[in-house]
Amino acid sequence: MTGVPLKHQRISGILAREIRDGTRRAGERLPGEHTLAERFGVSRTTVRAALAELCEEGLIATRTGKGSYVVFDGRPPEHRLGWARARAVRGEPTSVRTLAVRETHEGALAAELGLREDEFVCVEQTRELVADGTVVAYERRFLPPVPVIRELPARGLGQEPVAELLLRAGLRPDHGEQRVSGRPVDAREAELLRRAPGDWFLETRRTSRAADGTFVEHAVGLLDPGHFELALTVG
Repeated sequence: MTGVPLKHQRISGILAREIRDGTRRAGERLPGEHTLAERFGVSRTTVRAALAELCEEGLIATRTGKGSYVVFDGRPPEHRLGWARARAVRGEPTSVRTLAVRETHEGALAAELGLREDEFVCVEQTRELVADGTVVAYERRFLPPVPVIRELPARGLGQEPVAELLLRAGLRPDHGEQRVSGRPVDAREAELLRRAPGDWFLETRRTSRAADGTFVEHAVGLLDPGHFELALTVG
């Protein structure tokens, strides 16, 4: 009946609440399928379906022969992955401006990422100081043209954060790599950043993938070292 959750959805909902409210903590092993089946009065097949939903939500990970473990720890996915994150040095409030959302073909990038298709949806944004409009960062994010994301060039991004858009499109980052270096900006970048060509900026290049290796995102950012530092939390 419409509006009534299926058995496995009801179970996954209960377990998800227990995980999100801290009743079950990161690293904890969930009870086995038999125990969960007895608790909820359902079959083990139904339990497996519920656990699969929790895996898709990024709340648990199932290890063959060892059971299911809580991986959610209250932090956003990019924090859990250990990315070095840009942190404002002076604490000035900033705002994000979307410059363009467009379809693009990037053969060299596709080859670098090991992708068959070279089609991406590129989101270009700058970050500006609220006080005086100084541009302190410029970022290009290359996304796979899957449903939801493919519609962006026509309808626009609006105020939705890209991280939330990825989750809505079914793309959940699980692992990846990031490189950080410094370099002078070229003429086009200098124009967007309202700086002089050759000015020195921090460059971050980050590629994230889903648990099954599916490409999720490639992001290239330029950060003004006078306003940002890169912070990494481990453990």
